[in-house]
Amino acid sequence: MATDPLSDLDKPEPAPDIERAIELPWSQPKTDQEDVRAPDLLREIMAHPNYLEADADLGFLNRDDMRGTRLQMDYQKAETLLNEHGIAHSIVVFGGTRIPEPAVAQERLAEITAQAAAHPEDKTLRARVAIAARIVEKSRYYEVAREFGRIVGAKEGHEDNRLVIVTGGGPGMMEAANRGAYEAGAKTIGLNITLPHEQFPNPYITPGLCFRFRYFALRKLHFLMRARALVVFPGGYGTLDELFETLTLIQTRKIRPVPVILVGREYWQRAFDPDFLVAEGVIDPEDRELFWYAESAQEIWEDIGRWYGRLGREIVETEGGGEDYEDFISRCRT
Repeated sequence: MATDPLSDLDKPEPAPDIERAIELPWSQPKTDQEDVRAPDLLREIMAHPNYLEADADLGFLNRDDMRGTRLQMDYQKAETLLNEHGIAHSIVVFGGTRIPEPAVAQERLAEITAQAAAHPEDKTLRARVAIAARIVEKSRYYEVAREFGRIVGAKEGHEDNRLVIVTGGGPGMMEAANRGAYEAGAKTIGLNITLPHEQFPNPYITPGLCFRFRYFALRKLHFLMRARALVVFPGGYGTLDELFETLTLIQTRKIRPVPVILVGREYWQRAFDPDFLVAEGVIDPEDRELFWYAESAQEIWEDIGRWYGRLGREIVETEGGGEDYEDFISRCRT
């Protein structure tokens, strides 16, 4: 038998998002009037770290079996925030953290020279004087890196973030490149790494664009994901690591080739000998052509532009970020 339809007045209003007229049974803890032990038992339960929500439980997140989650978070935080800032392309700058600006290098040389003069028999101090003098000589590259940062910031502007300077966020050559971009009014990025000894970022990175990674692998990934060129100043193990890894990725075409420029021919020809590697048959002649040398900031910039010009491409791609690497690989295979 059909029933009469309800009138609009009989139909319920939508439930509030949060509020309730009557509290649910678990909205209040069990009282000591019901069980004198209840408050203490409840405090013990809620104070236990296992009661924390998973993303608030640092002890749980730091477990060995949570490494996969940490790797994903290490990648995703920087990726999400870089996208939110509209960062499309980068020029990555690496170099030694021990090479300060010239005035500081001169001060350190004067200090160690005075110490050595006071202890002429100390061979260690004499060796340190020689090293400090070499640092003074290399400190000229601080100004080259600083000027290059200015050129990139000024040439490409800073309004749309289509091309930015990215460094490891440390002192020395990386500080210089960030500093130059900062002085040009451009945004500039630093990718720090968590180390057993505290690492402070240099002060010229744009607030909100300095990221601290747990894993070297994810940090390296972010260096190259948006890279339009790698510019490498004199440096040590960390600099060599990034240089050789990038060259290997280009050699194997695991990444799309980009310009790799080593600043300071004299230094780099002593640091490693690619012609020897070719002669020994451990790399091919074409692998020797994956990089070249430059001396000045303007030369670096012009070389990057010339490299892209020969390919008929722009340093800064049109809106949308250019060709996806998977599309590039597919095109190469057809």
